[in-house]
Amino acid sequence: MTEPRYPYVHYDVSADEVDEASALLFELGAEGVEERDHTTLAKSSTQGMVTLVAAFPSKADAESAIAELGERARYEEVVGDAWRDAWKEHYKPYAIAEGIVVRPPWEPYEAKPGERVLELEPGRAFGTGLHETTRLVSQALKAHEKELANALVLDVGCGSGILALVALALGAGRAVAIDVDPEAVDVTRENAARNSLSERVTASTTPVEEIDVVSPVVLANIESRILIPMAEDLKRRVTPGGLLFLSGILVNQRDETLAAYSDMDLLASPSLGEWVLLSLRKR
Repeated sequence: MTEPRYPYVHYDVSADEVDEASALLFELGAEGVEERDHTTLAKSSTQGMVTLVAAFPSKADAESAIAELGERARYEEVVGDAWRDAWKEHYKPYAIAEGIVVRPPWEPYEAKPGERVLELEPGRAFGTGLHETTRLVSQALKAHEKELANALVLDVGCGSGILALVALALGAGRAVAIDVDPEAVDVTRENAARNSLSERVTASTTPVEEIDVVSPVVLANIESRILIPMAEDLKRRVTPGGLLFLSGILVNQRDETLAAYSDMDLLASPSLGEWVLLSLRKR
C-alpha cells in the first residue's frame, strides 16, 4: 500500500516578519502554519531566524506558493504517518508552575508532597505546557492564586485546554474554554475528562464576541495579530477589577499590543525567551 505524503513549505523569516509572513502563507493556500525557532522542540533551520512550516493540500499548491515566496522558501515532504507521534519522545513530565506538574498519559510520575499533577494529551491542539507563552500564563495564574479561589475563568483560544486546567488546579471553581478549532474543543473536553474535571469545564466554538460570559479572570494565549483587533471583545468579558492575561506576544510586539488595551492597568509584563505576557487589570 502506498504511504501517504504530506507537502510542506518551509519559509525562513525574521521574528519581525512572522505575522505578515504567516498571513501571506494562508493567502497562498496554506492549511496550517507552525512556527519553529530555537525555543521549540523542532528547531529553526537557520540560526537567529524563525522557520514557518506551512502545510498545503498538494505538492502543486506548495510549489505555486514557493514561486511567490522566493529563495527563502523550500519544499519539504513527509512520507507516512510515523511523524505524528515522533514528538512524544521529547514530551516528559514538566513543572509548568510552582506546585503543578503536567505529564503526558504515556509517562508515569509520582507527585511530591503538595504537588498537583495534570494529565495532558495535546492531540493536534496547541498546548503541551512546554512553550514559553503557556508557561508565562501559568506562572501569572500562580502569582494571582488567591484571586482564583472559586472563580469562573474564561480561556479564549483554549487549544488543548491546559490553561483552563491549570486555573482549576490552582483553585478556580469553573472554566469556560473557547476556540475557533472544533478539534481543540474536543481535545479540551478529553483532557478535562482525564483529570476528572468535566463537570467544571465547558468548551465550545462560540466566538468571543458572542459568548455570554463575564469573568474575573480571562486568559488569551493567541498572537498579537489576533489580540489587537480582539481587544474590545476581550475587555468586555472581564468584570470590573478583574484580570486579563495576554500571551503569544513577541517582545517587540509588546508596546503595540499594550496600546490596544491602554484603558486597563498594566500589572506586569514578564518575558521568557522572545515572548512576553501582559498582566492587566480592568479599571
